[in-house]
Amino acid sequence: MDEQIKQIGERLRGLRDVLDVSAEEVASLCGITVEHYLQMESGESELSVANLQKIARQYGVSLDVLMFGEEPKMSSYFLTRKGQGMSVERRKAYNYESLASGFRGRKADPFIVTVEPKSSDTPKEMNSHSGQEFNMVLEGKMELTIGSKELILHEGDSVYFDATQPHGMRALDEHPVRFLAIIF
Repeated sequence: MDEQIKQIGERLRGLRDVLDVSAEEVASLCGITVEHYLQMESGESELSVANLQKIARQYGVSLDVLMFGEEPKMSSYFLTRKGQGMSVERRKAYNYESLASGFRGRKADPFIVTVEPKSSDTPKEMNSHSGQEFNMVLEGKMELTIGSKELILHEGDSVYFDATQPHGMRALDEHPVRFLAIIF
């Protein structure tokens, strides 16, 4: 995981260099401190897909380029076989498997997300981003907070929500949770 995070950080730094954009500007876009952003670039801080998506949209690059270092090539369809999606562990407890990484010009970013259980004392990290999001639990049980509302989702449950609302999730019952997340 650490190597993947460092590679993403290097791509962020490279993008800033090419576009001649300051760290302050990117940090402001993400709503984080410059220090936190620079830690992301150096691979010392965990990355949120929400922030990577904000950066990709703002600077006109594909999310895949930032996450995986590859430009999507397909335009009529892109097939992802079970368990074969491009994967990145953006945090120690989160694994994102992209289901459409090779499709150019997508209108949505679908992922299979695996969240490892944490102590109930550990606060959920809340994120927000433009657009909307759909989550459907495939395995396990998850607590999802959207704004001030806490929802418990079981296998087969789904939720569609305004992703500008702060949201975060936690695996329950000391087992990982796997869910389909589609970010629009």
